[in-house]
Amino acid sequence: MKKLIKGAALIMVAFFAVAASGPVFAAVGDQGVDWSKYNGDYGNFGYAHDKFAIAQIGGTYGGTFVDQDTYETQVASAIAQGKRAHTYIWYQVGGSQEIAKAALDRYLPRVQTPKNSIVALDYESGASGDKQANTDAILYGMRRIKAAGYTPMYYSYKPYTLANVDYKRILKEFPNSLWMAAYPDYNVTPYPNYNFFPTMEGVGVYQFTSTYIAGGLDGDVDMTGITDNGYGEQQGQEVKPDTDTPAIDNGKEANEVKGNDVEVGMTVKVNFGATNYATGETIPQWVKGQPHKVIQKNGDTVLLDGIMSWLSIHDVETIDASTDQSTTSTKSYIVKQGDTLSGIASTWGTTWQELALQNGLPNPNMIYVGQIINIPDVHSGATSRTYTVRSGDNLSSIAQRLGTTVQNLVNLNVITNPNLIYAGQKLNY
Repeated sequence: MKKLIKGAALIMVAFFAVAASGPVFAAVGDQGVDWSKYNGDYGNFGYAHDKFAIAQIGGTYGGTFVDQDTYETQVASAIAQGKRAHTYIWYQVGGSQEIAKAALDRYLPRVQTPKNSIVALDYESGASGDKQANTDAILYGMRRIKAAGYTPMYYSYKPYTLANVDYKRILKEFPNSLWMAAYPDYNVTPYPNYNFFPTMEGVGVYQFTSTYIAGGLDGDVDMTGITDNGYGEQQGQEVKPDTDTPAIDNGKEANEVKGNDVEVGMTVKVNFGATNYATGETIPQWVKGQPHKVIQKNGDTVLLDGIMSWLSIHDVETIDASTDQSTTSTKSYIVKQGDTLSGIASTWGTTWQELALQNGLPNPNMIYVGQIINIPDVHSGATSRTYTVRSGDNLSSIAQRLGTTVQNLVNLNVITNPNLIYAGQKLNY
């Protein structure tokens, strides 16, 4: 135990020494996130200081494969925002090298992050009772990853690892390759609490929370600079990888769209540094960093689906340059105070069951302010939607329900007196 604590202490000393010394080549101390399908097509960063994302490509559940169809767009989104993108595989292989082989055969050819980037094995359930067999299956996968030209890592929790895996065998062959999760509670935690650091040798990435922001998001910190792998080392700059993988090519293309080049149909995020809508109202923090499709453009301002407020084109950043306006699209809505899933469903002409299914909500009674709810739409990315005024409505309550502003409703509907609306009236929004 003394040896383990000493090892962790050395890592911590190195981290704080580097953090205090100014710009360095390695990414020691950089924070980032990890994503699965629950983070949507484009993922979401928690804060402006995030530097990397690790996206799930899919995985095996004892031989049953589940692919993540969000993987390529999440990788592209990270690259478009100047972040480093990495990959992980859900690796429920127990102690079976046969299942491990099938998983690596399936997923290694599909990796979209650059050579030398991290490809981690997520081993947190399904272990067999044979610790040596479990470790052999993990090492088999890590060797395959290294042979394919990527940086192998092992993800899990300390108690689970100690009970099921000989992690020192892993470290002997792959030093500093542990990506370990350990956190004390589910309170929002923007920065790592090192009082709960897993005291193990070889921790390269520390997942310090699953509640990085309100509503939940995994937050990670790079302890050794391993998230630089695949991106070169150039002081003071994020280096775009030299690769012909489609996901990163798409990310580069989106990254090149600036200012007035933003067009209707592109997907953008509101920059963390943005302060006010074009109308002058303050932009809430929970709007920032989330993906939204541009549904209208007027000069140097854009209207975003789900926000329904105009923003300067300089306050948004393109994460998908595609402007395809297919007949099947998905709108998004940001949950407001007092919302219920059934209420949102009623407003958008669907059912709460459909919303729960589309958004992977295990408990439809648990939604939170700022949460993004994707809403299927059988029509094109329409810019003309209507709301029928109900008895007791006023413009303020309607604006709050629809995620827009009173001024926007007034402008779109040429309302001369905001206090004069009537039941049955149809409002464009």
